[in-house]
Amino acid sequence: MEKITPLIPPEIKQRIEEEINGLTFTKNFRSATAEEWYVFLPGFKDPLTEGAAGKVIIHYDLYGNRDVFVFINTTIIYDDPSLHQPELHPLVYQISEELVNRLVGYADTLLSVHAGANSYQAEYIERT
Repeated sequence: MEKITPLIPPEIKQRIEEEINGLTFTKNFRSATAEEWYVFLPGFKDPLTEGAAGKVIIHYDLYGNRDVFVFINTTIIYDDPSLHQPELHPLVYQISEELVNRLVGYADTLLSVHAGANSYQAEYIERT
């Protein structure tokens, strides 16, 4: 009989749940076209400041009128180097997904995640 290996190990699944349940963020900056949010996670922090584990920058791509958006460009930067470890990729991915859901919602979004070896890019497109 073959051994079945879970895609996400149970200990990482539990850690994902704990981090998402403890996830908080505060707005640091707001302009007509951009927002910056600090991201706080219970198990991670910036090693230099011992503060936020990362930040989210949301840039609204304005198309001649501030009420018409083409794409929202979202960049997530994780400052805690432990989030750069390849074995934590599922955790980084799930936290990033949660941040997009909470801060951007269901708008068309271009996402860029900066987390060392766990960096990636994605597109979220609302189909109607």
